[in-house]
Amino acid sequence: MSALQFSREELVNVYRTMRTIRRFEERVMEEMGTGDIPGNTHLYAGQEASAVGVCLQLRDDDYISSTHRGHGHSIAKGVDIDSMMAELFGRASGTCGGKGGSQHIADLRKGMLGANGIVAAGAPITCGAALSAKLLGTKQVAVAFAGDGAMNEGVMSESFNLAKIWMLPIIFVIEDNGFGEATANAHVSAGSFTRRAESYDIPTIEVDGTDVFSVYAAAGEAVERARAGGGPTMLHVHVPRYYGHYSGDPDTYRTPEEKAAMRRERDCLTHFRTRVKEVSLVEMTELDAVDEAVEAEIDRAVSAARAAPFPPLAALTTDVYVKYL
Repeated sequence: MSALQFSREELVNVYRTMRTIRRFEERVMEEMGTGDIPGNTHLYAGQEASAVGVCLQLRDDDYISSTHRGHGHSIAKGVDIDSMMAELFGRASGTCGGKGGSQHIADLRKGMLGANGIVAAGAPITCGAALSAKLLGTKQVAVAFAGDGAMNEGVMSESFNLAKIWMLPIIFVIEDNGFGEATANAHVSAGSFTRRAESYDIPTIEVDGTDVFSVYAAAGEAVERARAGGGPTMLHVHVPRYYGHYSGDPDTYRTPEEKAAMRRERDCLTHFRTRVKEVSLVEMTELDAVDEAVEAEIDRAVSAARAAPFPPLAALTTDVYVKYL
């Protein structure tokens, strides 16, 4: 896939979404230092091209599930950043009324089934969404984002099995940053992730997650297969992780030189700028203007979150159970 296959407007929109994710994450890291965001956050910065490349191929009514590192997936699927920021600040105007926090952002109106603090828990949930789409004949597709650590959970194998047996319209997107929390893959993961999925006769595609155009092309192939009744696909996406596993992680298991090289050589936003400049499709000044607009948008989201009320005490026990009658 080449930048030449996108219109100028589409390229600017791709860049705007990736830049919004990046600045959202950087600002959250800054605000964590003030103590006004309760709990911990798990930042997605560095992996923007994966979420954006996949979600560009989805319809509004398609489903995604996420991990504990879910801000990027939510923004790429179209969840409102004002509501997301308010959720992180624990305010009543948040996506979950301020009671879910960073690890539980969900917006069913956007097909965002939820971030999840339990490793690999999104995979069976997404199988359920894909099963409903198949039974109802809606042609919707479901995407289960998961990290490399999820591949060593038993429920992941169960989800692969169900997805193939039932030929579900689902895509498993494994975002592999090389570490499960602070443990390198080589110490805990035997064999190949793609061969594991292939053992269930699930097609796989391995892709560079710093190249939004490659991710978009791979996701397009998987989505087309799913909508046509061809069943599941697994994308093995190689991505960097700029921050530690969580916001308080001292991140001493990677050297400063490794982290600096990662940002210098594997930055998806820098790669994007280089690619579109080579084909002269977008002026760099246009992208600079996007940067300024995104900065202002994030500023407004933070200000609105700080000004919003906390949920009332009476809301403490609401939304705990779903009422069907």
